[in-house]
Amino acid sequence: MKNIGIKLSLFLNYFVFAFLLNSVGTVILQVQRSFDVSKADASLLEGFKDIPIAIASFILASFLPKIGLKKSMLIGLAIVAIMCFATTFSNEFWFFKILFLAIGVSFALVKVSVFATIGLIIDSKKGHASFMGIIEAIFMAGILIGNLAFSFFIDDANPKSTFWLNMYWFMGALSLLAFLVLFFSKLDESAAKIDQRKFSEDFKEMLRLIVKPLTIVFIISIFMYVLIEQSFQTWLPTFYQDILKTPASMAIQAGASLAGVIMIGRFLGGVILNRVKWIHLLSVCLIMAGIIIVLVLPLAENVILDPSTNWLNAPLAAYLLPLLGLFLAPIYPTINSTVLSALPKHMHSSMAGLIVVFSALGGTIGSIITGTLFDVVGGNKVFYFSLIPLTIILASVWVLNKQVTKSTPE
Repeated sequence: MKNIGIKLSLFLNYFVFAFLLNSVGTVILQVQRSFDVSKADASLLEGFKDIPIAIASFILASFLPKIGLKKSMLIGLAIVAIMCFATTFSNEFWFFKILFLAIGVSFALVKVSVFATIGLIIDSKKGHASFMGIIEAIFMAGILIGNLAFSFFIDDANPKSTFWLNMYWFMGALSLLAFLVLFFSKLDESAAKIDQRKFSEDFKEMLRLIVKPLTIVFIISIFMYVLIEQSFQTWLPTFYQDILKTPASMAIQAGASLAGVIMIGRFLGGVILNRVKWIHLLSVCLIMAGIIIVLVLPLAENVILDPSTNWLNAPLAAYLLPLLGLFLAPIYPTINSTVLSALPKHMHSSMAGLIVVFSALGGTIGSIITGTLFDVVGGNKVFYFSLIPLTIILASVWVLNKQVTKSTPE
């Protein structure tokens, strides 16, 4: 297989950062239990993760091809490996703000580089969409395995236990492994560079991208999507514990189940896209996601606390709610691939930077809104608000379809 080494490295990089980034939901739950942190304060961890992603991506995205895509990924992996090992010795809430800040900056380096690298190693539009779907599925696999692994380090009987910090030994080792695999992989980056251009010209090109109609509609779509997905992924463990009255370890496993369903949905989406137009698939997915929210959330009301609750006797909503991920799954990789494959390769880094920036902002705002609404309207009603961005996305992707068709007619 062509470029097998670098492809394996990209998969491993995405797996590592899925593990790290989406541990924020578990950490939000655990700092509430272990350090007596409020929901509102705990939700700030999402901002310490996502705002640095946005800032670093905006500043660095257009420069990374000149710095070196491989070098940028190596720097990101080295930072998170060091921080993970250091976390095992910390038991203070403030340190987790620093941890997620470091993870955020590192992910900005890695994700922009990964997206730009895909354009270098994959030539066809179908191949690009397929690989994008697979790598996003790998990302969800990282979330699934990460949440499951984390749940085994949770002491349900002792909320103040900090035994869960030992999980960061494994995270550090995984980051180090990803560093070594990438270090020994070969990557030809020449097509991503325009050597005669200055940094300032690359940055101006990214700024010009923002004002294009295609980009504006695209940004709205990914911003709203990440707002929805991140709010569910971050706050689902808290929803399961507070509303469905499940044990903390089971609540974290519920987050893993959502990631697992999204992973399956992205693999299936890649297969279906070979036979169905992307706009039709996404339209059906968005409508079905809204239907699931409307039908399943009423089942989560008035659940009675039962200390013996487990996966064999959980409320019906506990099994049905993760199905939402099946229909959310194809949306993000499909719209990303659709726009990236319509651009020249030397512009992929700039557009990837915009993707990361507005994905990060959507994740932060979604998590903070959800955390605030938990206290204001109650956890049993909070996810109904997802119907608003779902509707906006449905309108946006149809406009995006028209813009892409104009830009790159078949």
